[in-house]
Amino acid sequence: MNKINPKKLLQSKWTAVNTQKKQKHFMVTKVKFDEQGEVSLCLIEAVLTRAEFSINWRELTQETDWLMGWK
Repeated sequence: MNKINPKKLLQSKWTAVNTQKKQKHFMVTKVKFDEQGEVSLCLIEAVLTRAEFSINWRELTQETDWLMGWK
């Protein structure tokens, strides 16, 4: 399980274990917090095509799906 601090999500880099829409490398480009300090929005951007996708940030903790950094 990847340990992630939600406050350090912005500009973090990720590698998809299984390609996502023919993309492998992603960067978190936008993170919004609600009044309680919980993440309400997390956008990742494919490095190659610059396509943006909304993702539940907790999915990034699954090592079977995501690796920290670009591998």
